[in-house]
This record gives sequence, structure tokens and C-alpha cells, in this order.
Amino acid sequence: MHEPTELIIEAGHAERHYWRDLWRYRELFYFFAWKDILVRYKQTVVGVAWAVIRPLLLMIVFTFVFKRVMNLPDDGVPYQLTAYVGILAWTFFSMSLQESGTSLVGNANLISKIYFPRLVIPAAAVITALLDFLVAALLLFFLFAWFHRAPSIHIFALPIFVALAFAAAMGGGLWLSALMVRYRDIRFVIPFIVQFGLYVSPVFFNTAHLPASWRVWYSMNPVVGVIDGFRWAILGGPNEIYVPGMLMSVAVTVLLIFTGVGYFRKTERTFADII
Repeated sequence: MHEPTELIIEAGHAERHYWRDLWRYRELFYFFAWKDILVRYKQTVVGVAWAVIRPLLLMIVFTFVFKRVMNLPDDGVPYQLTAYVGILAWTFFSMSLQESGTSLVGNANLISKIYFPRLVIPAAAVITALLDFLVAALLLFFLFAWFHRAPSIHIFALPIFVALAFAAAMGGGLWLSALMVRYRDIRFVIPFIVQFGLYVSPVFFNTAHLPASWRVWYSMNPVVGVIDGFRWAILGGPNEIYVPGMLMSVAVTVLLIFTGVGYFRKTERTFADII
């Protein structure tokens, strides 16, 4: 008579195959991304048009306040284009940060029931922001036509800076999402970070006007490198990349993504118990 087979559940066994599991669970990534898109635009009146309306309204307000009232210089590029590209970059970053930062708590029921690499959730949440970015970017073609201009030859480098924005948002989002599982007050902190970040980032002005001694330290804000990169890639002209500042932004982004992944992985095994 055969003895009954024993099933041994070894703590941490799945952890050793974590990065392999990320690939195995890629269909779950697609599911989360599609679900987030459906939830975001369900029962909306104008649907994805909101992705254009919000940055367009911000561009109009910035143009009135900073161009008409404060008379910021154009630097050879219509201010509307300078502002809209900055808004485009900032909106992609800030929405990615918000979506990934709140993603774990938003999927609490699933996290507490089954195993899968939790990193899938904040990564998939960024896809919604990417869709909004692509839709909002279409308005650039109309703006270029309106001002009788053409995109810069550097436009082919734009995906590099989109990836930089994604990495910076993911790094921050991993920190915020992991912290929110334990400290639900973080949901009040995220809107403050986004609102504060809008005013401390060069969304409505060109960093070339800053004193040279400040630009490197100012670039410790990783969004500075993202916005400068977007303007260089899309507008060209006077929007040259300040190399020391770009290197500083990239370094901070790399630090943010590595520490974010590290903290997320360190606390991930407790998510199901706490959430």
C-alpha cells in the first residue's frame, strides 16, 4: 500500500523564481492594463478626449498668465508649444505616479486571494497614463500646423525620454504603492506631491533661463530632465540639453527605481496580510 503523497509548502519558494514569474504572468499584466483603461473611461461623456482637454486648458491658462501677463520670452519658439510640451511631459509623469501609487490598494481583493508577482499591478497601471499621453500628443500636430512649424529632427529620440519619465514615475510609484498598503494616509499625500511638483518643475518655462550654478541642483528633480528632453526632442531650436543637468536627473531616476524596487520587494510578502 502506497503512503499518501505529502505536499510541502516551502516559505519563499516562489520568491526564488520571482523575475521569471513576471514573464509567466504577462497575460495578467495585459488584464490589469485593460481593466484600468475600461474603469477609467467607463460612463464618461467625452471619453479619451479628456486626455486632450486637460492639457489644452492648462496651456491656455499658462499662456495667459506667463506670456501675456508676465511676458516670458519665446526663445524663437511659440510659447504655446513650449508650454504644451512641458504639460505633456508632466502629465504623463504625474498620471503614471498617481495610477501606480494607488494601484495596490485598488486591487486589494485580488492580492489577498492568489499569488502572483505584485509588481505587475503598478507596472500595468502606467499603461492608462501612456494611452492618455499618446492621445494628447496628437494635438501637437495641430499646434505645429497652426504655428507653421515642424517637429525637430530629434523627434526619434523621444521614446528615450518617455522611458525616462516611465522609470521616474515607476520608482516613485513603487515607493508610494508599498507605503500606502501600510499607511493609508499616503492617498492624501499623492495629490499634494503632484500639485507641488507642477510648480517646482519647468512645466511653464525653459530651464535655460536659470542661473548656471542652479541648474545642476535643480535637476535633482528627475522631471527636469524629462521635460528638457521632451522639448529638445520635439521642438529643437534653443532647447538644447544641459548635459550635467540631464546626467543628474538620470542618476536620481536610477536611484529612485532601484530603491523603489528594493523597498517594494522587501515589503511585498506582507501585502496580503496587511491589505
